[in-house]
Amino acid sequence: MIFNSFERMMAGRYLRARRKEGFVSVIAGFSLAGIALGVATLIIVMAVMNGFREDLMSRIFGLNGHLSVFGAGEMLGNYDTLADQIRALPEVRTVTPTIEGQVMLSANGASLGGLVRGATALDLKARPMLAKAIVAGSLDDLTGQDAIMIGSRLAGRLGLGLGDKLTLISPKGKVTGFGTVPAIRAYTVRAIFSVGMSEYDSSFVFLPLEAARVYFQVPDGAVHHLEIEVDNPDRVGDVSLAIGRLDHGQGLRLRDWRQSNATFFNALQVERNVMFLILTLIILVAAFNIISGLIMLVKDKGRDIAILRTMGASRGSIMRIFFLAGASVGTLGTLIGLLIGVLFCDNIEAIRQGLQSLLGVELFNAEIYFLATMPARMDPHEVMNVVGMALGLSFAATLYPAWRAARTDPVEALRHE
Repeated sequence: MIFNSFERMMAGRYLRARRKEGFVSVIAGFSLAGIALGVATLIIVMAVMNGFREDLMSRIFGLNGHLSVFGAGEMLGNYDTLADQIRALPEVRTVTPTIEGQVMLSANGASLGGLVRGATALDLKARPMLAKAIVAGSLDDLTGQDAIMIGSRLAGRLGLGLGDKLTLISPKGKVTGFGTVPAIRAYTVRAIFSVGMSEYDSSFVFLPLEAARVYFQVPDGAVHHLEIEVDNPDRVGDVSLAIGRLDHGQGLRLRDWRQSNATFFNALQVERNVMFLILTLIILVAAFNIISGLIMLVKDKGRDIAILRTMGASRGSIMRIFFLAGASVGTLGTLIGLLIGVLFCDNIEAIRQGLQSLLGVELFNAEIYFLATMPARMDPHEVMNVVGMALGLSFAATLYPAWRAARTDPVEALRHE
């Protein structure tokens, strides 16, 4: 072993509180607590940000797909052949012909802005996120010219339930001699969904494809765009290249999820990196506490070091004693922080609910953070990086004090004793 029993015994004795060097042990305790707090906080924050990003992406992709194909103009005509060709491509999971437009939603004397999306019930069922999010009614009922599906938050705001009427008002109506007349039509609520993202649950509504074609006056055989879902979102660029090769003078325009949400996801990545740097400073401060505590310990133990040297202890042995003393603090603090971080992440939603009940405040507002529950996804590789960084800083912090202890001259240390 690197450390023999004598060195382990001496390091343990120096760490235990005694009357004379009790203050040194207090500093060691604060260092341990600082490292544990830093490691736990870093693991928790990184896990929450990972979970926030993954859940948000899954909900966005559940409704929007990973890639959109547009025509050269406002409409994409003769889309059936193109859709079949895209479905035959590798890594393509679903292709959904879509008609959509901005409207005003009105019911029970209240009005809200919203987005209407027209798609067939069969295509909507192929979206697992949306198919599992139905809380009332059924996608099988989303047929006919008067059926509509709305989000749960929209239903709550407008006081709607199954069988109630929701009026859609679109500024793109019929052109008459007196100007453009807005398109106004009432639809019956046949289903209610809740994907857990407030923006979608409060503003998205779905119509059958043919009903949307009639409402938005889209010609037969045309849609606004195709929504494509792929197996691996990170490889959507390969699918885009394959679709580009299918364009035979149609002037297809492609837009993937990275372009549609670039600002949002870039902001998340910047925030994640900044939080990692800020929280790393907690561990760095604790490492400096290890340095100061060991330097004080070396100064207080100058006479003991001199006696050990005269009794035959080598400089390497002295250095290993004090290295072990400091490394023990860092290792124990890191393991405690790892345990706290893992336990906290595994029970984060229960902890949030408990704190909300205790404090009487809402700690994770769905209107602000888009998600109904607080997510946490621990990445084992990332956790190991945090643990490795904490151990590395702790070990590095012990090198200089241990070297100073090994350089102690026994004659100078005992001269005034």
